[in-house]
Amino acid sequence: MNTNPVVVRRIMAGLRDQGFVSSEKGHGGGWTIAADFEAVTLREIYDALGRPEMLAMGNRTDAPGCLVEQTVNAALGQAFDEAEALLLNWFGEITLAQLSEDFHARLSDLGGAVTLENAHEA
Repeated sequence: MNTNPVVVRRIMAGLRDQGFVSSEKGHGGGWTIAADFEAVTLREIYDALGRPEMLAMGNRTDAPGCLVEQTVNAALGQAFDEAEALLLNWFGEITLAQLSEDFHARLSDLGGAVTLENAHEA
């Protein structure tokens, strides 16, 4: 995953705390999905992960007294809020079962096997 293992453990702990995954320690242990794929939505996963920043671009607060910054923030604030609301609504419509179905269709297109060579092909 090319990230620090602490980040992965923190994410998995958030999902465990909401009952989406379970974990077992020791030899043969690991993480297991504990949720009903048909019932869990991306919105619930997003919420379980602490509602991280959705949009990389957002209002600036570098110089709160700057009138230009205030004007731009006021003009864009509503657009950012509406964009986030649309995404959150969409997240609420997509279930893990839908993602799983799409994944398995793509896996089938690759001949049923994922390898390091084809796992991230465009």
